[in-house]
Amino acid sequence: QVQLVESGGGLVQAGGSLRLSCAASGRTFSSYVMGWFRQAPGKEREFVAAIRWSSGSTLYADSVKGRFTISRDNAKNTVYLQMNSLKSADTAVYYCAADRSVIVSMASAFYDYWGQGTQVTVSS
Repeated sequence: QVQLVESGGGLVQAGGSLRLSCAASGRTFSSYVMGWFRQAPGKEREFVAAIRWSSGSTLYADSVKGRFTISRDNAKNTVYLQMNSLKSADTAVYYCAADRSVIVSMASAFYDYWGQGTQVTVSS
């Protein structure tokens, strides 16, 4: 149906930047919403950001507002997460998620399709 593949994770120093990518395939995403979640060891999965594919409308968690930017490239069926001013609290496995909806949601249960995750480690 829908396949999502994340990439771009790695090790960065505090205050640095990193851009994550999520390539989607299998179905059209013209009416889909896509989001980014993260999960640190011993913690619950946490909402990061989401975007409405058709309009580009976005939603961010308070913890990343002003630092992270979610965007999409329609021609490449790819969603990005630009992360700036990174800090140690951002260390986690980041997951890309998608669902067929025009409603942007912060709840992980709302999304039906998930990528494999990519590790982001921010050193102090």
